[in-house]
Amino acid sequence: MKRFLLYFAGIALLLTQSSCGYNGMVERDQNVKTKWAQVQSQYQRRSDLIPNLVNTVKGAAKQEQTTLTAVMEARAKATSVQLSADQLTPENIKRFQEAQSQLSSGLGRLLAVSENYPELKTNANFQELQAQIEGTENRIAVARDNFNGSVQEYNTFTKRFPNNLFAGMFGFQPKGYFEADAGAGKAPTVQF
Repeated sequence: MKRFLLYFAGIALLLTQSSCGYNGMVERDQNVKTKWAQVQSQYQRRSDLIPNLVNTVKGAAKQEQTTLTAVMEARAKATSVQLSADQLTPENIKRFQEAQSQLSSGLGRLLAVSENYPELKTNANFQELQAQIEGTENRIAVARDNFNGSVQEYNTFTKRFPNNLFAGMFGFQPKGYFEADAGAGKAPTVQF
């Protein structure tokens, strides 16, 4: 009888731990999904601003058609890479990030075009759009940092004992992080 009670107490303790761990994993998984939705929202905001920026530049800098075309192509590619919160593997995040990096690079070239066109730099629409893009880039950075924080919390929680025993059993797989773009650690050269 004593052995039965110990066995029953062990199973009860195990079930109690798995329930608490399971609920914690669900909570953290939902937090990661929420943070991912915020990242996507900021990227969408940037994508929505780009056609207005391109049209403003078109009017003032008709000869910059190749830059404008490259930006629109990069935007199309970036918006075609869709990643749901259930697909947050390191490989998928890297693919998503590469598409967004191409768009960031194109935007940088497009904004640099304004330096060659004084009338464009003084255009109120261009100035407003440029400020909106810069603000959106900051929002993207914050959203990505928040996402990485939630992924770190989720991954740590699911790898701790005894949660790691139940994580695989219940399908809680590690999530991927956003990482710095290749070459981001090297300071850009500024020449005057």
